[in-house]
Amino acid sequence: MVEKFLENCEGRIYVDSHCINCSLCPEIAAGIFATNHEEGYEYVVRQPESEQEFQLVAEAITLCPASAIRDNG
Repeated sequence: MVEKFLENCEGRIYVDSHCINCSLCPEIAAGIFATNHEEGYEYVVRQPESEQEFQLVAEAITLCPASAIRDNG
């Protein structure tokens, strides 16, 4: 079963358990995504606030090789 990581901050964008720890999303949108190095996955540390940040998140969603970034908005 696919699960939302508990470390994701509250909000519409989150990373689920499909994540393969490629570290692409924090590379694209630093400050929004972070990596749990111990467990080996990315998560959302804060929600995007500006149009530019939403565009970066949209890019990360599109490029995520595991389709692990979700938008419930």
